[in-house]
Amino acid sequence: MSFMVAQPQMLSATATDLASIGSAIRAANAAAAAPTTAILAAAEDEVSAAVAAVFGAHAQGYQAVCTDAAAFHDQFVRALTAGAGAYVTAEAANVSPLQVLEQNVLGLINAPTQTLLGRPLIGNGANATMPGQPGGPGGLLYGNGGNGYNSTTPGVAGTRGGDAGLIGNGGAGGAGGPGVAGGAGGAGGPGVAGGPGARGGDGGNGGLLFGNGGAGGAGGAGGAGANGMNPGFVPPTSQANNGTPGTPNGTTVTGGDGGSGDPGAMNGQAGGDGGAGGAGVATSKADAAHGGRGGDGGNGFAGTVGATGGDGGRGGDATANGGPAFGGDGGNGGNGATGDPGGDGGNGGDATAGPAPSAGGHGGAGGTGGTGASGGNGGNGGEGLFNASGGDGGLGGFGGVGASAAGGGSGGAGGAGGRGGLLFGIGGAGGIGGDGGGGGAGDVGGTGGNGGHGGNGVNLGGSGGDGGTGGNGGAGGDGGNGGNGGAGGAGGLFGHSGSSGAGGAGGSGGAGGAGGAGGVGGLPGTGLGGDGNPGAPGGSGKAGASGAAGAAGRSG
Repeated sequence: MSFMVAQPQMLSATATDLASIGSAIRAANAAAAAPTTAILAAAEDEVSAAVAAVFGAHAQGYQAVCTDAAAFHDQFVRALTAGAGAYVTAEAANVSPLQVLEQNVLGLINAPTQTLLGRPLIGNGANATMPGQPGGPGGLLYGNGGNGYNSTTPGVAGTRGGDAGLIGNGGAGGAGGPGVAGGAGGAGGPGVAGGPGARGGDGGNGGLLFGNGGAGGAGGAGGAGANGMNPGFVPPTSQANNGTPGTPNGTTVTGGDGGSGDPGAMNGQAGGDGGAGGAGVATSKADAAHGGRGGDGGNGFAGTVGATGGDGGRGGDATANGGPAFGGDGGNGGNGATGDPGGDGGNGGDATAGPAPSAGGHGGAGGTGGTGASGGNGGNGGEGLFNASGGDGGLGGFGGVGASAAGGGSGGAGGAGGRGGLLFGIGGAGGIGGDGGGGGAGDVGGTGGNGGHGGNGVNLGGSGGDGGTGGNGGAGGDGGNGGNGGAGGAGGLFGHSGSSGAGGAGGSGGAGGAGGAGGVGGLPGTGLGGDGNPGAPGGSGKAGASGAAGAAGRSG
């Protein structure tokens, strides 16, 4: 008995090729029709006319034959196309009954083992469709294992591929989910580091005798570290006690120094302001008067927001009766807590005297700003009256260092390849390790405080204070380490082990934050004997150090 096998796709392709050939032949015949059917006689004699007529008649006969051949060609192409369509229709009509028959036969074969063991005798395992679900096992006798679940949820691992039966290939392990991205920092705290990537699922084992092991799933990428974030300014909830003012002696030549402000002692509490220096008065021409120094401002409560540094106290005034007088220097401002500026320096005390070298007191320096905050302004120099010179302005406070960034998370490890069949089979390839997450970028440093203005004097004006240096930028976060590659599965007796998975690439380190701008220098004081020098602007802070790149993962 003979059989004929037909492939409808090949019949359709052949019909298309024949149709294009017919189109090319018709185009060539049409191009040759005009030159061959209308031939002019070589001369006006009867012989020439007869020869031209013979050739013209021959060409017309050829065109008639070509027309019949083209019609036959078109009919043949239509018949071939219709035949291909008939085969397709017949196959479509036969598919459903054959599938039903196949399902019924497999149902009868698989029913006993499915009932007793929960596993068919012949058939492929189902692919996993939800987190935590492994790939289904293949049939006990024949069938491939289903693939594990590819996780898309951060931090959730991929699942294992299903094992094959006696003969078949193990299912591939699912890919691990990515790491959770790092969160923003709390009140002044560094950002949260990125979470590690999840591990890839292991590949399923090949058939007991024949079949290849499934490939291990790829590890998830590590989460990116959060960028450093400077906390914004928050007003203080309370203030610590201010320093006590210096004793205003009034009858003695030296005023008492002001007391320092108390530091903040609870969350959100600002440092207390420094007490003012006491006044110094000299009634004798032989005595020099000295104003008391202003007290320093207290520091804001460390580690919290809303805790500014206290301002420095004003220096005490000095008044002499023919002798020299020196105003007291202003106190320094306290340092601000996280995200809050430093306190301003106190102004210098005024000097009222006769002969030189009398001078007003110098302004106090501004306090250093907290994380990412500006430094306090320097205090102004004291005024010099009569023959006294003005005091110099205070130095602006240093800007706070910018917030540092968090490091990236490590990449997840690749899944191990499945074991190949004991007799014939190749071990599954190990999964590729996940890439490490990139480190976050550091934030900008705080602006330096402005220098204090020089005091005006009758003799000489005081010099302006220099602006404070800007804060250094925050350090960038380190990149996460790449995940290790999965180990290749063991091969069978007649096979070889699977290749080891490559380790993931280490994450790139985050960029350091830009340095803060320097403060503005103070204006010079004026005097009849000459003006003081202006304060120099503060230098910019240094850029923060970039984070280190993560190490690459090891091969399995």
